Formats: sequence, structure tokens, C-alpha cells
Amino acid sequence: MRAVVQLVKQASVTVDGEKISEIGPGLVVLLGVHKNDTPKDAKMLAEKIAHLRIFPDRGKLMNLSVLDVGGEMLVVSQFTLYGDCRKGRRPSYSTAASPELAEKLYEMFMDETKKLNINVASGKFQAMMDVQLVNQGPVTLILDSAKSF
Repeated sequence: MRAVVQLVKQASVTVDGEKISEIGPGLVVLLGVHKNDTPKDAKMLAEKIAHLRIFPDRGKLMNLSVLDVGGEMLVVSQFTLYGDCRKGRRPSYSTAASPELAEKLYEMFMDETKKLNINVASGKFQAMMDVQLVNQGPVTLILDSAKSF
């Protein structure tokens, strides 16, 4: 699984002109699923992101996690994170998971995050979404479960 994690002041998802979810301070996670990913990847990545010390403490050092600050998480499925642009001009998505596997692991990722007592909002799987966010810092990280962090 591949995740782009952004520290945000606020974020929301709109589908067909209707706001379907929003969060206050916390993390936006754009989540891509590889065709070889397993439930182990979903659990490992959820725990890693939940405990990332990327929120500022009183001294403005990145020492706190989303758990420490009581932040929320907005998770948006994004298969394009597995777009391979090395050949030609059209990305290949041959390593991205099938929609069935991707949705299953996307839901598992969110379930694992909820088990850690994080309020989780989500996008709409396989929908065209407008994602709005105010990136704080800016802080943006890329994690990949295949690289064992």
C-alpha cells in the first residue's frame, strides 16, 4: 500500500456538488492499493500513520502523533498512486489492485485506524471527488508498505 499523508488544518470531500465528509485538524491520507497487498499491509500502514510524530509540540518540534493531539483522519482511495509513468506519456496502472481487492483493503485500513480511536472520515470509493484541504506546514509524507518504512 502506498499513502500520501498530509497534515491539515481542515479537509473535505465533495461528490457531485455534495459535501460527503469533512474533518478539522488532522491528517488527509491518499491511499493506493497494490495488486499484491494483503490485510497485513493495511494494518501495518494504519498503525504507522497513526503513530507518526509529525504534529508540532509546544516547542514547535514535530513530536506528536494524530493520536496525541486527538486529530481526525480523512482517507481517500487513490489508485493513481500506482501509476507508472516511465514509458510513454500515458500512465500504466498494471500494478494497482483490482477494484474488489482495493476496496476491501481500503475499508480494512479505515477499520484498523478506527480501532486506534481515531475519528475517520472517507471519500467515496471509485467516485470522481473534489478534495479540499488546508495543508499545515506544509507537511507531506509518502509511505509505502512494500518498502517496510
